[in-house]
Amino acid sequence: MTSLQAKLQQIGSALSAALGSKVHHYFRPKGEVQSVVWQEQGEDNSFHANNTKAEQAIRGTVDYYTQTEFDSNADVIQTVLQGLGAAWALESVQYEEDTKLIHYEWSWIIRTDGVDVNG
Repeated sequence: MTSLQAKLQQIGSALSAALGSKVHHYFRPKGEVQSVVWQEQGEDNSFHANNTKAEQAIRGTVDYYTQTEFDSNADVIQTVLQGLGAAWALESVQYEEDTKLIHYEWSWIIRTDGVDVNG
């Protein structure tokens, strides 16, 4: 079975491999303009069979902050999510007046093939 932690770490690793050191888990460092923040949020609709969890679905988000209009890194993030086999959606693109940044937000769902309590 796929470890929950291993599956989650694949997201951060894939984003970091594609975008480098600007990728962060949970928060954007203060003052950093161009950055990617990813986080898991909880369990989505999972599948149970034979009185056990046969497949677990985890949902989360990827947020991208930039000052560049039509930033090509948005395409890179979508390619990474697609390559991970995640179900994903671009939820919003907005200009944040207080930070003067363009903020993209994607939601994603990944599945494990069951829960590995041994990690």
